[in-house]
Amino acid sequence: MRTGFKFGVALGGLMALSAFAATAQELPDTMVWTSYDVGSAGYAEASAIADAFGKEFGTRVRIQPSGSGIGRLQPLLQGRADYAFLATEAFFVSEGAFDFATKDWGPRELRAVAGRPAGITLIAAGDAGIDTVADARGKRIAFVAGNPSVNVKCEAILAFGGLTLDDVEVVTFPTYASAMSSMTRNESDATCTTPTTSQLYELAESPRGIHYAPLEPDNAAGWEGLLKVLPIMGPSDEDVAAGLKEGEIAKMAAYRYPVITTTPEKSADDVYAFIKALDATYDLYKDGTSTMPRWTLEKSGKPAIDVPFHEGAIRYLKEKGIWTAEDDAWNDKRIERMDALIAAWDEFKPQNEGLSDEEFANAWMAKRAEVVAGLN
Repeated sequence: MRTGFKFGVALGGLMALSAFAATAQELPDTMVWTSYDVGSAGYAEASAIADAFGKEFGTRVRIQPSGSGIGRLQPLLQGRADYAFLATEAFFVSEGAFDFATKDWGPRELRAVAGRPAGITLIAAGDAGIDTVADARGKRIAFVAGNPSVNVKCEAILAFGGLTLDDVEVVTFPTYASAMSSMTRNESDATCTTPTTSQLYELAESPRGIHYAPLEPDNAAGWEGLLKVLPIMGPSDEDVAAGLKEGEIAKMAAYRYPVITTTPEKSADDVYAFIKALDATYDLYKDGTSTMPRWTLEKSGKPAIDVPFHEGAIRYLKEKGIWTAEDDAWNDKRIERMDALIAAWDEFKPQNEGLSDEEFANAWMAKRAEVVAGLN
């Protein structure tokens, strides 16, 4: 019995070492990732995952932080970085929208590896009379100057309630912090953000109070309107939010931040090895921050997400039984949209080179809207 036990232990250890060696050999010795600035959630999460890769496989990761979406994207697109931990700029660059609606940019192809969900909804002052998103009609909604990532999400959430920007009073604030604190100062009635932003805790404790306008998952018309504006979100139940009592759930939308992206030219084997390592090291990094448990592939490896999933990631997700036929259909539709926009850009750009930068951007955004409308 003891001899058999020792043999079984030895065999099990040998198999574990063999599996470890195989995975370690698939990963490169060194990698470069880009992320948000030091101190951001994106940097903290990338650092936790990089540390886990180093401990488990000996892979050395250099994280290159940047405060701008362009700064995070350029090293990836130029081949100087392997992966980028991005926010909504992943979607914007795939569409050639906003900062990327310029002659030097336009739509570019990217692929997702995984992205953990982050909750967002219309968050109102408790005394503003906004029980549902539709109740925001005529109310003061806080936007952030020069921040399309925040503003377009709010536009999409308003569409959930059948509203456009013309139906509300948009109040633009110079910084994110001033916009988020504007409800406490009674300078706005609502805004759209994640539910754990520090200013919301102040609002919850203020005389105005706080309320989360629900985005019910069974509201098909609401979700159809939202996704026409921003097709990268899905329903989410949130139990951690400013002013939310223990045991309560707030019905929100989820976008992905950070979303790990790479280029379609990255080999399927490389991406397969990366997401396999991301899965294998989950127990090492899941306690790195309060949101790290959301990196489980059952959550981070599913649409909707900013850009199509990479074929190497899909291969592993299928092996794990996570990826479904519905996910395939979503991915195919997302690739179709990206291909249509790139084809439109290739035709549009040479015909409009003579326009001023502002005229060019406005004309392209109108063309983009036309192309997207034709796909819906």
